[in-house]
This record gives sequence, C-alpha cells and structure tokens, in this order.
Amino acid sequence: MMEKSLMLQVEWIGQTQYMAAWNLQKKLVAERAANPELPDKLLLLEHPPTYTLGRSGHLEHILLDENTLKEKGFELYWVDRGGDVTYHGPGQLVGYPILNLRRLHGARGYDRPDLHLYLRELEEVIIQALAVLGVEGFRYPGYTGVWVETAVGPQKIAAIGVKVNSRGITSHGFALNVNPNMIHFGYIVPCGIQEHGVISLAELLKRPFSVTDLISPIVHAFGQVFQVELPPVSTYNLPG
Repeated sequence: MMEKSLMLQVEWIGQTQYMAAWNLQKKLVAERAANPELPDKLLLLEHPPTYTLGRSGHLEHILLDENTLKEKGFELYWVDRGGDVTYHGPGQLVGYPILNLRRLHGARGYDRPDLHLYLRELEEVIIQALAVLGVEGFRYPGYTGVWVETAVGPQKIAAIGVKVNSRGITSHGFALNVNPNMIHFGYIVPCGIQEHGVISLAELLKRPFSVTDLISPIVHAFGQVFQVELPPVSTYNLPG
C-alpha cells in the first residue's frame, strides 16, 4: 500500500440547486484540466427534489409528465453522467468527487485511469461508511451501486453515476439514501431497475437520521479507500 501523500479537500455545501452544483463541478474540472497539480475535491451536499437522466436514460422511466413534475415541484435535467434516471432530494447525501484519476490510479501502478475500478472504489466507500452503523452493504452482480438485504430481497441504498473525461478527471458521483422522502422514488423507475426497489438508512434501521450524520463516516472511508490525506471538512457557500 502506498503512503498517504495525496491530498483531498472535502467541502460541505448544504442544500443546493442541481444546476448550481453541476456548474461548480464543470468549473472545478476545467481548473484541474488546466492545472493537473491542483488538489482533488469531494463536494458533499443535498439537492431539492430533482430527477436526472444520464447518457443511457429512458424518458419512459419517468412516470409523470412534465407538467405534473412542475406542479409537484420537481426539476428535471438530462446530464452527462452514465446511467439512467435517478432521484435527488433532501435527506439524501450526494457526493461529487472531482478527482484526477491519472494521478490517483497512477500512484498505485495503473497505466491509465480505470473506470470500473473507480466505480468499485465508490461502492467500497459507501460499504465502509454503512458498516460503521452496523449495516452490511454489498455489491449486487450486474448492477452498479450499493445494496442491502431486506425482507423483500436486495434493495438499493446508494446510486452511483459518474463521468470521467479524457484527462482522467471525474465528476458526478454517488447518492446515499439517508432519510429522503421515499414516495418520490415512486414517480420513476430508479436507475431503470424494475425488479428491485430502493430503501433508505432510516427505513432500514427504523430510526431517524440526518444527512450530516453520514458525513464523517463517508469522509473517513474515502480517505481509506483512495489512500489520501484529508484536512478538516470545510463549508463552501455558492455565490448567490
């Protein structure tokens, strides 16, 4: 195992409109493309009720029409990550890692960034964070994300959808269901998966949680999995 010499800056943004967070990601990615020596970042936040469709998204997996979505207060975006439709909302911890995978994976002996390895690393972060709370998360063969066993079979507790550009810099990331309004998942076919449901940490453990309860476990696990040094989490206030 390599020594922890790479640095990861973690910023808590709070509840933020999806487009504002997406624009911030684009800005940070462009800065790191121009200057590969800049440190990596992990943005942690919540969104107001939002649906996003990835590059392999199917509009028919959104079960409400556009007018009904607006009436119910949902935003809808087509985005440049992988995957199908997913939901973001209050009570869900969203993480957007802005990482230089050429540097991170190169330091571990890889010739080039490995997208599949990166997805498994993000899953491992969430699995380790859940383990702190006594929850056994696992990978479910054939599906990206983190799953838990329930009385009705495997259910997804965290979704993952990423983009890695030609320079090996990542954007988008993961969404962990801490205590969101689960009714909102009923308006879509989450990630295009019809045969399995989704669940939250609060439902699973039958007690309340806040998103901030998961910041420390996620940050610690991120440091362990990606083998990076972590200064204290800072708070970032988006302009406006």
